[in-house]
Amino acid sequence: MIETFVALFAAHVLADYVFQSTKVAQNKHKFTYLAYHGLIVFATATALTGTFGAPVVILTALHIATDAIKARRPNTINAHLGDQLIHLATLAIIAYAAPTLWATGLWATAPEWLPHALLLTSGAIFATRAGGFAVGILMSQYGSDFSKDSLPGGGAMIGFLERGLIYVLVLAGLPIGIGFLVAAKSVLRFETPKEGSTAENRKRSEYVIIGTLASFGWAILVSLAVVLLLSQLTDLGIALPKP
Repeated sequence: MIETFVALFAAHVLADYVFQSTKVAQNKHKFTYLAYHGLIVFATATALTGTFGAPVVILTALHIATDAIKARRPNTINAHLGDQLIHLATLAIIAYAAPTLWATGLWATAPEWLPHALLLTSGAIFATRAGGFAVGILMSQYGSDFSKDSLPGGGAMIGFLERGLIYVLVLAGLPIGIGFLVAAKSVLRFETPKEGSTAENRKRSEYVIIGTLASFGWAILVSLAVVLLLSQLTDLGIALPKP
């Protein structure tokens, strides 16, 4: 069952955060774009489970239905997180109802490390790229004035790198390194006072703190979940950090 869930999760990550363009993501209220995304979901789920059958079709239908509902709601952080939680719950339900998708599929005789590789790769994408979208939606409610004097795309790149580092640190069993990462970022971001009033500087500081905590929190939660799932897969004789 765990291998099936991992394959479905990897398919979800690829469909939503690798093969989905910004144009498709912004136009899911239109049937053509929603149907196209559904084909991507079906293709990735079929390819990574190595099976073609009712569970994959049902998964695709539920994914499309969830996206169709979300597309007609404001793009708030609550709507985004709710959408992702529903998708993950759907994956878990399908994996529970059809636990042998992986064992009876094309990859049943693949090396034992393949599910681990799928999980590590999809987990990295979910921690970094998916986290970027979530943090971006959260921070959009505060406006963009506080980042207008930064390098173009600088904040997004910093967030991507810090989430990637956290992912590596947690999986390497070195979570203490996150504290040094926080300290380094604090020094670099706040060592030089910005021009403007005290109130404006306070707002700018709060903006950075909220974004940083959200980014760190997302990366830590995803990393811990990946460690937990890794512990449930076939033992490869590699010592894993405890979640």
